[in-house]
Amino acid sequence: MTQPLTEPRTQPLTIRVSAGSGSGRTPLAAFDAALAAAGVSDFNLVRLSSIVPAGSRVVEVEGPAQLRGDHGDLLYCVYARAHTSLPGHEAWAGVAWSRRDDGTGAGLFVEHEGPSHEQVLADLTRSLEDLSATRGDRYRPEGHRVTGITCVTLPVCAVVVATYRRTGWLETTGER
Repeated sequence: MTQPLTEPRTQPLTIRVSAGSGSGRTPLAAFDAALAAAGVSDFNLVRLSSIVPAGSRVVEVEGPAQLRGDHGDLLYCVYARAHTSLPGHEAWAGVAWSRRDDGTGAGLFVEHEGPSHEQVLADLTRSLEDLSATRGDRYRPEGHRVTGITCVTLPVCAVVVATYRRTGWLETTGER
C-alpha cells in the first residue's frame, strides 16, 4: 500500500505564487515547459479548490524560489493554465486572492485563463467579488499574478501556480 508522507506543520503555511510560460512541439510539452519556468515541473500536481487556510501567508516568488522536493512528490496547489497553438494568438493565465476581513488570514483563490490580459484580470476581479458576496462580503482583494505568451509557430502555454505544500511517498508493506 502506498501512502503519502505528510510533513508536520510547525509554522504558518506559506503559499508561494509563481508564473511561467513556454512552448513545445505539442500542447503537453508547452505545459511542461511552463511548469519548469514556474519551478514546479518535477511534481505530481494535486489541484485544490481555492481556499486559503487561516493563519497562512501568500507570497509571490520566481520559479527558483518555489517549493523544493523530490522527483514525483505530490504538490498541493491552485493553478491556472492557458494554451494556444494558433500563430498570432495569445494564452493568458492568472490567479488572484483575497483575505477575510477578520484578521485570521483565511482567504480565497480564484484562477482563470483567457485570450488576453484584460479578459483574465476582469474574470479574476468578478470571481473574487462573487465569491466574497456568497460569503457575506467579508473578503477583500489582496493580490494577483497574471502571465501570458503569444504563439509564433509552436504550441504555447502560460501557467500561474499557488503552491501550498508538498508530500513525498512512503512505501509500506502492510505487515505488522
